[in-house]
Amino acid sequence: MERSTGVQGYYAESAERLGRVYESVSFEDVHGALLDLLPEAPARVLDVGAGTGRDAAALAGRGYAVDAVEPVAELRRVAERLHPDDGVTWRAGALPEIPGVRGPYDVVLLSAVWMHLDPEERPVAMRRLAGLLAPGGLLLITLRRGEPPVDRRMFDVPPEEVAEQGAQTGLRLLRTVTEGADRLGRETVRWQAVALQLG
Repeated sequence: MERSTGVQGYYAESAERLGRVYESVSFEDVHGALLDLLPEAPARVLDVGAGTGRDAAALAGRGYAVDAVEPVAELRRVAERLHPDDGVTWRAGALPEIPGVRGPYDVVLLSAVWMHLDPEERPVAMRRLAGLLAPGGLLLITLRRGEPPVDRRMFDVPPEEVAEQGAQTGLRLLRTVTEGADRLGRETVRWQAVALQLG
């Protein structure tokens, strides 16, 4: 998620519906191809653009110490209602700066977030995220591919761009995953994921 009021307005108005939609797909279904990369718990994890909290709660349930950052207050309220007492620390914040967040983190996760950053914001955000990682830390980014919708700011970002920007900040590419079909049944949407590591 990011600062554009247009994007945040969409998510604020749709928070309740999105809570039902996002929670209908499990953390394991979405991130299964990356789970073997996760360090052993307890490790420190940052979920950026955490939305309704599905991933943050699942990671906390696996024993990780999870900080979740979400700029849209309505989504944070849905998350805290759906996942009470899960041990997740919630805070407001948005890329590219996410002020007030302090590393180091063993894992930084961005699930369906990078697509909202414009070309000028993405290098700034990558430097910030790399700076939050502990040595050997992982940056996991899922990418929505296909024609962007017209009702909010979104970009079709290829994994090659993510890997190149990561390399410029000292991150090496561990894995690129092509998930194929959208798990919510949208025919024009497909997903890819990029795993980068510091050092």
